Amino acid sequence: MSQGPRSGLAAVSDALLAMSRHLEVRDVLKTIVASARELLDAQYAALGVPDDHGGFAQFVVDGVSDEQWRAIGPLPRQHGILAAMLHDAKTQRLADVRKDPRFEGWPSAHPELADFLGLPVRDGDEVIAALFLANKRCPRPQGGCGFTEEDEELLAILAQHAAIALTNARLYERSRELTIAEERSRLAHELHDAVSQKLFSLRLTAQAAAALVDRDPARAKGELQQVAALAAEAADELRAAVVELRPAALEEDGLVATLRTQIQVLDRAHAARVTFTVRGFRALPAAQEEAVLRVAQEALHNALRHSGAARVDVTLERRGRGAVLRVTDDGKGFDPRAVRSAGRHLGLVSMRDRASGAGGRLTVDSAPGKGTTIEMEAPGG
Repeated sequence: MSQGPRSGLAAVSDALLAMSRHLEVRDVLKTIVASARELLDAQYAALGVPDDHGGFAQFVVDGVSDEQWRAIGPLPRQHGILAAMLHDAKTQRLADVRKDPRFEGWPSAHPELADFLGLPVRDGDEVIAALFLANKRCPRPQGGCGFTEEDEELLAILAQHAAIALTNARLYERSRELTIAEERSRLAHELHDAVSQKLFSLRLTAQAAAALVDRDPARAKGELQQVAALAAEAADELRAAVVELRPAALEEDGLVATLRTQIQVLDRAHAARVTFTVRGFRALPAAQEEAVLRVAQEALHNALRHSGAARVDVTLERRGRGAVLRVTDDGKGFDPRAVRSAGRHLGLVSMRDRASGAGGRLTVDSAPGKGTTIEMEAPGG
């Protein structure tokens, strides 16, 4: 095989290994399109996972900048050549997609596509995605570009492995959802068994103390002391249950993958754009990674629920032997001193406690109309 700058079996092997290395669906999709574009030396590549409403549940591109992608606008619908790949389940190799009778145009900001190679990604008889490339970059001797039969055969091989990788990633995400559900159920049982019984006893004891206050103050005092002891026991057991709830994903995948997955979910679920950037991060001790995750979750909750932000950016980067987490939003901001004096903490006390408990430090930079930045420094091991 002689396609592109990275040819041969080694290049194919690298692409297949890259696809099988990821477990998150979004990461798998991005790896598939990047591998296909590099291996076949195309200017553009894309993969769309169809939904049941004539559109795409996910659509990943490679070769288009973030600015271009935003300018293009909404995700494409299942029409034209894309619909043919999905519904007819046939490979489409075209010298110029614009001259095909099924071509229906594209938005003004869309890049110009000419030669085109696309095919369905199948899981058995089901078409689970459409993968396509455009604008092959190696010119023919007489000028112009075009995809060959060899390109088609190679893309078919990639599509077969892409189907396996995508199916495995979906199964993994489903199993993790089940794990989370089981963990929630376990915690609910523990809270009921360990804490609710203590609270019931605490309530009865408090009622007894109230009844004795007037006629037997000494006994009432003893009952109130019992109330205090029961409250302390309940608090200890609740704290123990919460401490045990270290996220399963954090144990299995580490901080970066867990944060990335949660941020992708938030990005899809909220109108605000939520991004995640990692720079040179290396793993931290378990307690510190959990603290960073909890601070990130609390800061994201505040930004998405209270700030009215249009954009929230999360950055995790290495600093010395440790790391810095930064959550920045362009929302309405607030005066941290006024919030503190009014007795409303917006989770700031909890975040500071988590940071200091892990040997780190939390800083809050905000002002009305100026957005908010929450920064946590973790010292590392």
